[in-house]
Amino acid sequence: MLTVIQRVTYAKVTVNDCLIGEIGQGIVALVAIKENDSETEAKQLIDRILSYRIFADKDGKMNLSLKDINGGLLLIPQFTLAANTKKGARPSFSCVAAPQLSKPLFEFTTRYAKQQYAAVSCGEFAADMQVTLCNDGPVTFTLKTRNEDG
Repeated sequence: MLTVIQRVTYAKVTVNDCLIGEIGQGIVALVAIKENDSETEAKQLIDRILSYRIFADKDGKMNLSLKDINGGLLLIPQFTLAANTKKGARPSFSCVAAPQLSKPLFEFTTRYAKQQYAAVSCGEFAADMQVTLCNDGPVTFTLKTRNEDG
């Protein structure tokens, strides 16, 4: 799994002008599922996001996790992150998991996240979503659950 996490002061996701998820201070995670990903990677990813120390402590150092600050987590499915962009002027999605595989895995990921942490909101799989956020810092990281080439 490949994920971009962003530290935010606020974020929301809408579908067809309807609000489906919203958080205050916390993390927006854009989640891409590749063809060989499994529930094991999903658990590793969520555990890492929840414990990743990207929030400032009293000394201004990034020593606090999402759990430490009681922040929100907004999970957004985004298959385009897994595209191969090494050649040409158009991305290739050959390594992206098919929807019949990636949808259940994203649903598992969100269920697992909600079991581990209360303040979780989610986007809608395969929907045309509008994501609004205020990136704090900006602080943005790419997380991978295994060694990836691209």
